[in-house]
Amino acid sequence: MPSPSRYLLACSILGLALAGSAGAEKADRSRPMALESEKPCVVNLAKQVNTCSGNVVLTQGTLVIRADKIEVRETPDGYRMASAIGAAGKPAEYREKRDGVDEYVEGTASRIDYDGRAATLRFEGQALVKRLRGTVTADEIHGNVIVWDSNAEQFSVQGGAVTPANPGGRVRAILAPSPAAASAPPGAKAAATPAGASSAPGLRSTTALGDRR
Repeated sequence: MPSPSRYLLACSILGLALAGSAGAEKADRSRPMALESEKPCVVNLAKQVNTCSGNVVLTQGTLVIRADKIEVRETPDGYRMASAIGAAGKPAEYREKRDGVDEYVEGTASRIDYDGRAATLRFEGQALVKRLRGTVTADEIHGNVIVWDSNAEQFSVQGGAVTPANPGGRVRAILAPSPAAASAPPGAKAAATPAGASSAPGLRSTTALGDRR
């Protein structure tokens, strides 16, 4: 039987929220979804399910998902759901621009589930999610399961991958300071952002803990 401290560690959940108002690119949701693959796709019109395998690439505006196998389902009310499965040694990949700022969110995991109705992405199995300013990594999150709720602009992270370097399976988050804070001299107070001016949102902790599915 595991020790109490190990049990609490295994069940701990860390919530991280994106500050500011920038979620995923909103225009992506109104654009057509395209699928490309090296092998033939199976289209089931009766069930509204499309399944493709072999280096599959799904695109919808700035949204790009790459995986060994991708299944796309359409709900009766017109929303799309996608499940992307990686291959051995090659996890599924996700990339999408954030709305209103010159930033991208990238993620990799053994499995990625996209829910168009709930506007969520679930990364499961050695999950890694990054926020990029251009090509520079601003924030980085590691966990066994990471769920991004685009509407609430919140990441929920559960459990870490158990490895020789991380035997306890701890969640890890590396959060970079904002460009203004990083360039300010020691002891200087941050200036207030003028009304209407844009800022590059970072990650902050939140009391809204949990794995929303």
